[in-house]
Amino acid sequence: MKNNDKFSVVLPVFNEQDNIKALFNELKQAVDITGRQWEAVFVDDCSTDDSLSIIRSLADQHDEIRYVAFAENCGQSAAFCAGFDAAESDIVVTMDADLQNDPADIPNMLALFGDGCEMVIGWRVKRKDTFIKRISSRIANAIRDAIVDDGVKDTGCSLKIMRRDMLLKLPRFKNMHRYFPILMKMQGARIKEVKVNHRERGAGVSKYGTLDRAMAGIYDLIGVGWLIKRHIGYSVKEEK
Repeated sequence: MKNNDKFSVVLPVFNEQDNIKALFNELKQAVDITGRQWEAVFVDDCSTDDSLSIIRSLADQHDEIRYVAFAENCGQSAAFCAGFDAAESDIVVTMDADLQNDPADIPNMLALFGDGCEMVIGWRVKRKDTFIKRISSRIANAIRDAIVDDGVKDTGCSLKIMRRDMLLKLPRFKNMHRYFPILMKMQGARIKEVKVNHRERGAGVSKYGTLDRAMAGIYDLIGVGWLIKRHIGYSVKEEK
């Protein structure tokens, strides 16, 4: 049964065995102070390390944890979508499992959510990524902004809060998570951005390269640009 005050934290996981326990401990400490009911929905994207066994163990110890485990690797967007489907609340928080997003930012973002907006986005003012990743991101953002003007400073930040009912209406495709702001706007969402902390990766390595990400991004931009131009929207004046 859905609860308007409860929120679900959706966490895609792929080979993050060294970060999961620390992430959950930080998350629990940060969100328990809100006094609201919450759950952590881990989605294991067919990890090849001990990520799933660690998630299972934590779920046995903490009632707040639920999880979905994929039979094969499907990618981050699919993991987010599985988390949205599994969530048992009307409010969804998304974040990465690599400890770069700071759970301590969630209470402040929750306070802004619902106050004239349906989406709150983290803005990583001081990014802690590698130099090559920052440069490639700037180039990709410049190209994206020329085609998809979502008016958002940091669309790539995974720390977001969104209405679940709107998320369930979004078109689903590979890499869709990079376009959540414009896709939510197409559903009528009002968006707020808030400055958030960004940290060095906790352990392990990034799961994608820069070249393959850029090539996939160009292909995605063409599709998203088409969606924007062909989008159907309407407002109802009267009905019976």
